[in-house]
Amino acid sequence: MSRFDEEIDRTGTHSAKWDMMETLYNVPADDGLAMWVADMDFRPPNCVQAAVQKMADHGVYGYYGDDSSYREAIRWWMDTRHGWSIDTGAIFTTHGLVNGTAMCLESFTAPGDGVVLFTPVYHAFARVIQASGRKVVECEMPVVEGQYRMDFDAWDAQMTGSETMLVLCSPHNPGGRVWTRAELEGVAAFAKRHDLVLISDEIHHDLVMPGATHTPMALIEGIADRLVMMTATTKTFNIAGAHIGNVIIHDEALRAKFAARMAGFGMSPNSFGLFMAEAAYSPEGAAWVDDLTDYLDGNRRLFDEAVNAIPGLESMSMQSTYLAWVDFSGTGMPRADYVKRVEQDAKIAANHGPTFGKGGESFLRFNFATPRARVEQAVQRLQQAFGDLQ
Repeated sequence: MSRFDEEIDRTGTHSAKWDMMETLYNVPADDGLAMWVADMDFRPPNCVQAAVQKMADHGVYGYYGDDSSYREAIRWWMDTRHGWSIDTGAIFTTHGLVNGTAMCLESFTAPGDGVVLFTPVYHAFARVIQASGRKVVECEMPVVEGQYRMDFDAWDAQMTGSETMLVLCSPHNPGGRVWTRAELEGVAAFAKRHDLVLISDEIHHDLVMPGATHTPMALIEGIADRLVMMTATTKTFNIAGAHIGNVIIHDEALRAKFAARMAGFGMSPNSFGLFMAEAAYSPEGAAWVDDLTDYLDGNRRLFDEAVNAIPGLESMSMQSTYLAWVDFSGTGMPRADYVKRVEQDAKIAANHGPTFGKGGESFLRFNFATPRARVEQAVQRLQQAFGDLQ
């Protein structure tokens, strides 16, 4: 039995994923399956639990000082896991990467500027762009042979000159693509052609399926003077509630602008998150991630095989994340009909595709980072809910 097979009851724990699904999706709390928001139903590695226990045992929760060991843990992880050498002085700690995105908007753009997204893409990007008074510029990605592709010729034609930033999701959420080096070089060239600051959100970079290899955007030549890298422990180790993320900026001019905005907002990190992240970025944490990705790959294969056997449903082939992106257009049903079958008949809460922007209209996103028995239950429910199509 895998450590990830343990079914942990998260109801009544202020879990957004489980305690909010009835309010948001009308999926009953008593027997519904929460497969929407992107956190996992697994405990983090023991090294993280031990770090929190050590804090509790000490019992004094004062201001955190001297973060050199925390920065060194980040440097070690990026070097050993991703072949990326970073300067520890280039690291800023934000309250998660949605906050990191918002801080980048404040630092490098002005109200009214266009911010480019390759859609469909993680919905929080558009939310913070709009909330900050900037304009979302949606560049829709075509699907080629069942996967998203870049279409720079079409996107070049869309640019008006009012765009100042591009936010890239790498690996891609919700499509699960691990972009090739050639594609990343294309992104870098696109950003340079249109004089865009490039924000590369790589929060899923540790959760890559066997056979795929993630390339950090920082390893692409000629882009450092306009590049901001964003990474985090939160998705990798299931500590999203710590609200901690890394914004890593090697260009001194960009770094100075970002530092000024951080200072202007009076931001400093939560000590719990610092202790947890430092513990996670360790050999013990690395071994746990290796076990996790193998387990997630098994869940992925189970979910995709079962869903793709249902006529009219297609789960996009993925190389990363724990988020399945399922197209329901083949059913020929109006959106309301297949959503009702998922939420009311199968009693599954899944993210609605339109929130991810252009290209997401016929999709739902399912989170399968849960014990395998629940994935099996979910696919059985879906097969039953769409049983008349078989």
